[in-house]
Amino acid sequence: MATTVAAPAYAPAHSEEATGLWSWLTTVDHKRIGILYLFTSLFFFVWGGVEAAIIRAQLAAPNLNVVSADTYNQIFTMHGTTMVFLAIMPLSAAFFNLLIPLQVGARDVAFPRLNAFSYWIYLLGGIFISLPVFFHAAPDGGWFGYTPLTTKAHSPGINIDFWVIGLQILGISTLAASFNFITTIVNMRAPGMNMMRMPMFTWNTFVVQFLVLLAFPVITIALQFLIFDRFFGTNFYTTAAGADPLLWQHLFWIFGHPEVYILILPAFGLVSEVIPTFSRKPIFGYPVMVYATVLIGFLGFGVWAHHMFSVGMGPIADSVFSLTTMLIAIPTGVKIFNWISTMWGGALNFTTAMKFAVALVGMFTVGGISGVMHSSPPADLQQTDTYFIVAHFHYVLFGGSMFGLFAGVYHYFPKFSGRLMSEKLGNWSFWIMFLGMNLTFFPMHYSGLLGMPRRIYTYDADQGYTLFNQLSTLGTTILIVGIALTLHNLGRSWRKGERAGNDPWGAGTLEWSIPSPPPDYNFAELPNVTSRYPLWDVKAPELTREVPHTEAGDRRLGIGGPQAVTNGHEMGEVHVNPTAGSAHAGEGAPVMANAAASARRLPTAKELGIPMPNPSIMPLVCATGVVVMFCGLLFLGKSMATGVGIMILGALWWVASLYNWLTTPLEDAH
Repeated sequence: MATTVAAPAYAPAHSEEATGLWSWLTTVDHKRIGILYLFTSLFFFVWGGVEAAIIRAQLAAPNLNVVSADTYNQIFTMHGTTMVFLAIMPLSAAFFNLLIPLQVGARDVAFPRLNAFSYWIYLLGGIFISLPVFFHAAPDGGWFGYTPLTTKAHSPGINIDFWVIGLQILGISTLAASFNFITTIVNMRAPGMNMMRMPMFTWNTFVVQFLVLLAFPVITIALQFLIFDRFFGTNFYTTAAGADPLLWQHLFWIFGHPEVYILILPAFGLVSEVIPTFSRKPIFGYPVMVYATVLIGFLGFGVWAHHMFSVGMGPIADSVFSLTTMLIAIPTGVKIFNWISTMWGGALNFTTAMKFAVALVGMFTVGGISGVMHSSPPADLQQTDTYFIVAHFHYVLFGGSMFGLFAGVYHYFPKFSGRLMSEKLGNWSFWIMFLGMNLTFFPMHYSGLLGMPRRIYTYDADQGYTLFNQLSTLGTTILIVGIALTLHNLGRSWRKGERAGNDPWGAGTLEWSIPSPPPDYNFAELPNVTSRYPLWDVKAPELTREVPHTEAGDRRLGIGGPQAVTNGHEMGEVHVNPTAGSAHAGEGAPVMANAAASARRLPTAKELGIPMPNPSIMPLVCATGVVVMFCGLLFLGKSMATGVGIMILGALWWVASLYNWLTTPLEDAH
């Protein structure tokens, strides 16, 4: 029998939990950082939605002038940038922080201060790149930043400067988080949590971190070349000086297509947790799902040039990238069929989370099919840079990524808040969002096939686009209502939602074995894991009767016993409730833990003798220094001395705070 935890008979209250603004500014607790990511990314998601609403208002009818053409360029550039870099990716990072240590049985991430640093530099970078819109100086060259349009000769203002510097700052955040989660998953899994027992969300996260690690250096190089061209007069993208006009496109899309899977795989992972839970069945074909995830990550680096079929690469290159684009549909299709097979014959419970998860399967299939259409160069030549492409990637990134992330919000809200979201409000919000999403983006297929170009500011009445644009604008209005209802549900439930127990959904994975919300130490006693679904092994063993694991592997890890093994499961091994005390706690800790239990509260880490990382303001101070250093670039064009002085100040600020960070012990002596 796998290690599990019985629900505690006392309230999960933290008697010594730090409160107030300072506690949030100095926190290194992965769960609090996850909450910071969650609400910050949702704020930027709303901000990106406002930008989308302005775009749809401008295109609601022919020849409108809701905003000027220059403002429109800034709005659509920032809409794409906001949604990709400030909303969807950080919302995924919220779940990385909230779930990964809990799913692998760890007390924290590998590098708690680096984790806090990644959040603060994301927040500051998001402010840096978004603030110029209030001064009519926002980036205006498209979220893809194609050169030579974004070089100094064609974009002489500071608009693009904010974009290129802001993305560099945000890239530091993403790479820092990547190092952290790779190390956490590799080194901090609980005993017995081998790779083929990891939850599917952890597997998807693992692959995503390697995609980040390999893709983001490419966009970093591309952006650095552009910084050199704009601030120091080099000619990496100056075609008049002999530069290759396609260099930026190759570098950007070598990053850009893995980025698609960086955005969608976390949602896939969440759906792979939601569907088994509400189907009351283990995920169908777990090993194949794992291999498909890894294969998607691998093939994702070999399809970038299907974004460039129109640039004249030649028949050989077009053929190769056409084939790889078709090939990557296979592991993606495997996931879709495995989700359907998991639901087939299951005891389905259509909670709000399950509705969003099933919607992802359908909506991503629509987006995936149109994506396969683009693998044919002749078809792609007709569709590229039209609203057909806009429809395609919104079905992938909204119908896919955002629906999957909303499924995760509804599913995991009880775990990190201790309360349930309203299912009644959730049901209304889902159907309104589902209707609004399809009414917004499906008509774009038709306007695109009629030839409506992307990124146009207006159009004439006789071009045939009017009806489809009106439908899309109406759909956007409905979608906004659905999102507002979801956010209202989130805020209302956070304050006064129904109390949730450890495991309100009857899930099977390790994170549901501890109190909701979890204590700062997560697990008082690190669990021994002998199954993919340890809770189901205890609560509903009939569900995991056919889930294999090996007795030899358990014994090699020191977690097997002399018990008999039936159908691949250890029998008769019962473990203590880790929240009631720890066999590895310090002297006197059991007494203090028992005192906490008698007071009907969770024991603190100190009472259990568990060393935990100390709060620190240094990650925030260090992140601020990095941003100040980058800000110096903005002043180089006005005054070289001022710009260099600010850069030196930021560098000294960063080095001093980093020195303090590295010389201050992470934990108290013990």
